[in-house]
Amino acid sequence: MDESKGTATYSTENEGSTGTRGNLARKRTRSFEEKINADLKTAMLAKQEVAVRGLRAIKQAILLAKTSGGGTVTPEEEVKMLQKLVKQRKESAEVFQQQGRQDLAQPELEEIAVIEKYLPQMMSEDEIREVVKAAIAQTGASTPQEMGKVMGVVTKQLAGKADNKLVSQLVKQLLGA
Repeated sequence: MDESKGTATYSTENEGSTGTRGNLARKRTRSFEEKINADLKTAMLAKQEVAVRGLRAIKQAILLAKTSGGGTVTPEEEVKMLQKLVKQRKESAEVFQQQGRQDLAQPELEEIAVIEKYLPQMMSEDEIREVVKAAIAQTGASTPQEMGKVMGVVTKQLAGKADNKLVSQLVKQLLGA
């Protein structure tokens, strides 16, 4: 299977129709996509089944995003896409574990490990706690009813750097909910 054919067709899309920023986004997307394709090829040759499954999931998400979003995927969209893949697998693994199906949960957990390699480093709980405290001070929030104000500020600051579920738990905890 020749992986380069998909990227060659893509490289000629929308030429000249966007400004410099659009061209940079396309170059970034192509390089991310090319990295995934190269890593997939390496994993296939090394017969690393876990890596192949995870990388195919990423490749599928990239192709879906490109076809539904007009052909370009920004770096921010890439991070959101990868976070979504991780979240889906975590939820699936959790359900499988609750049902006592460790045999089905294990592949999901393995794919999470592969996908997370392509995500930016996530912030620690202590770092997130400090950002939340600063946001509470900034917004003047003091009751659980004002959680929305704090979450609005924090999610903008921590986009792609923290799990929103953890952020929500810390905001509730610090506001006394």
